[in-house]
Amino acid sequence: MPGPLGELGLMVEDVAVTPAGRRRLVRIWLDRDLGGLDPDDDSSVIDPLSLDEVAGATRVIGAGMDASDAPGDAPYVLEVGSAGVDRPLTQPRHFRRNVSRLVEVARVEGAAGGAFTGRLVAAGPADVTILVAATKKEPETTFRIPYADIARAQVQVEFARVTTEEDS
Repeated sequence: MPGPLGELGLMVEDVAVTPAGRRRLVRIWLDRDLGGLDPDDDSSVIDPLSLDEVAGATRVIGAGMDASDAPGDAPYVLEVGSAGVDRPLTQPRHFRRNVSRLVEVARVEGAAGGAFTGRLVAAGPADVTILVAATKKEPETTFRIPYADIARAQVQVEFARVTTEEDS
């Protein structure tokens, strides 16, 4: 499966197989393959997967599973989707795919700064840069955090994002 998905510019992020009555539920989470990015580019915005891309990948994966004996004789239900905002950011590639998104970050015990929410503005091979908006009491602050200092990170849902001229 990696070959045909790679041709679509996609990669498998995770797979889960669980029993569901007489069938098995095969869930496959996809994400965009970042292999074609310039290694020095740590801040360009990566478009999320479209429904058309997920549908095309579902056809490719389904055809591959039907052509192989991987599922065996047992019937299965195939679900293919993209990693949603409920999935934690645990790898540098997860952070890179979410540049420009609002993230909540908790630092490991002993690291300065604690937990905060800010805009992910860059994600390089060793660290991330997060911009925390100004408040009445605090000025706008930019944090550069090594991945080793991040205990937990998660994308936050934004219902109304204020855009600037730089965003357009």
